[in-house]
Amino acid sequence: MATIDKIPNPQGKGLVTAFASLEESRARISVPPKHINQVSNELFTSLFVLQSRFHFKPVVGRPYWLYRRDNRFDLSMVSPHEWNGSRDGEVVGECELQQDMTWVLQLEPQAAEDDELMAYIEDRRRKFEQALAAADTLEFAMPYYVAELPFYQRVFASVLACSLRDSMAKSNISGLNYVQARGLLESRSEQQPG
Repeated sequence: MATIDKIPNPQGKGLVTAFASLEESRARISVPPKHINQVSNELFTSLFVLQSRFHFKPVVGRPYWLYRRDNRFDLSMVSPHEWNGSRDGEVVGECELQQDMTWVLQLEPQAAEDDELMAYIEDRRRKFEQALAAADTLEFAMPYYVAELPFYQRVFASVLACSLRDSMAKSNISGLNYVQARGLLESRSEQQPG
């Protein structure tokens, strides 16, 4: 009787494979030093995208679209033009995963004029800033492990945390809390001729 060799993981899914590929891509890039405002903005935007619902592994440099229905957000590979009007919910904007594992989000003009959406984002930003300010150090505020996130979002948040940690080390703001890092940024800007 012939035996059939089963491939234990034919799609390459799994924690080890995902972490290995993300760590490999992160190791190939050199993250630049970033000041606290840049770290804060990139962390907020990236977490905003990663807290949306999606079930695929995002790829660096590929466009994705963020959609909203009520206060639920979905990240999709399908552009608004490809839906042919059959998608319910509004398009929030186009997203892209950067080499340093941060996300950028370009809001659609209609979304930027939506007072309800902008108030929702501002409220989330205010809560984010409060959590950042309450952390003992910036490193404690990084999303190394966020249990409530689904698998891919959790993995990408962890790699994001490592990337931002490396950037903060290069900026000499590691070990500082949010208020100290902002104070350091302000004192540096006051010292520069201008």
